[in-house]
Amino acid sequence: MKKYSLLFALVILVSCKSEKEEPQKTLQIGTYKALLKVNDSIDMPFVFMVLSENKLQIFNSEEVIDVDEITYRNDSVFIKPPVFDSYIAAKITDAGLEGNYIKDDLNRNVPFTAVFGKTKRFEVENNAETDVSGNWETIFSPDSEADKYIAKGIFKQDKNKVTGTFRTTTGDYRFLEGVLDGNQLKLSTFDGAHAYLFHATVTDSIMQGMFYSGNHYKEPFTAKRNEAFELPDANNLTFLKEGYDKVAFSFPDENGKMVSLEDDRFKDKVVLVQIMGTWCPNCLDESKYLANYYKNNKNNKNNGLEIIGLAFEYTKTEEKAIANIKRLKNRLEIDYPILLAQYGSSSKVSAQEKLPMLNQVLSYPTTIFIDKTGNVRKIHTGFNGPATGEKYLEFTNEFESFVKELKEE
Repeated sequence: MKKYSLLFALVILVSCKSEKEEPQKTLQIGTYKALLKVNDSIDMPFVFMVLSENKLQIFNSEEVIDVDEITYRNDSVFIKPPVFDSYIAAKITDAGLEGNYIKDDLNRNVPFTAVFGKTKRFEVENNAETDVSGNWETIFSPDSEADKYIAKGIFKQDKNKVTGTFRTTTGDYRFLEGVLDGNQLKLSTFDGAHAYLFHATVTDSIMQGMFYSGNHYKEPFTAKRNEAFELPDANNLTFLKEGYDKVAFSFPDENGKMVSLEDDRFKDKVVLVQIMGTWCPNCLDESKYLANYYKNNKNNKNNGLEIIGLAFEYTKTEEKAIANIKRLKNRLEIDYPILLAQYGSSSKVSAQEKLPMLNQVLSYPTTIFIDKTGNVRKIHTGFNGPATGEKYLEFTNEFESFVKELKEE
């Protein structure tokens, strides 16, 4: 019996020693080409660079996304992009990574692979047959009266390389990057919240293609060159219903304290109400801008400005929604309150029910400008982020000029 016990102890000792000697697998430092499987025949690519075992950067045209929430378990890595409630779970292999891009609360899994040492987003086989630089009048889902909507394509091209975005009445598709291979336009972006892919056949003046969002949604689109095309004025899409001149609400902040516009903090001040969600990339762009603007102005004795975010969260529990709000605030160093207006759904219809004085909530984000007397002076639908170039600068100039005017009244 003693002999068997000694043998068992030796086996355990050798086994433990073997486990201790096996090193934890980590990401290789260098560049990877990642592929998200849209369907059996189409992949959505993006490129990222690992700087250290705990930090990497995702690239979309001019955008660089720093990722520092990286954890390991056995032979697997878990990569969580900043702010958004999604992650990549993958096995580390000799060639790179194999796993899934996951959004738990939406029950979405997209197969994911990444090849180490690859640097090109799209491979190119042919010279570009035309130049897509300029403005394109675009219709998504053109054959469906219920689903179709207009957009403005804004592109720049250098040989085969194409960058730009699509602007819609509710925001933009952020930084798109890709190629024109012969007459085939291929554009993609991955920001942690959205995985977008655009494929189109292009002639000198017409574009016909398909837009894919992950592996759960797709829709056709058509576009034609039109340098003079403009979208409807974003200040005229959402407005107060007849009989209203004020906005009223009461929602809890991340600490459970109820906050309303009747609080002393907001009296006799210009107030901006931001209808948003922590899951929303356009809201992220606007929140970055608002947080910076507020930080640069809040210590001014004559500031007279407050901002309130109203978060409409699709996450299933209140605790998770509050955690996402805290994470966003910490990441962006947001000093103004963000209230939990809704969780379990990001439905715009439900959002409008929470704010019944509005004719509609058409977009996340939507920003309500309130003067010192509490009257609504303007409602801006959507947000033109940095990917829209001149339109973003135009928005910031208009924003700062209008807020200054309200503060001086």
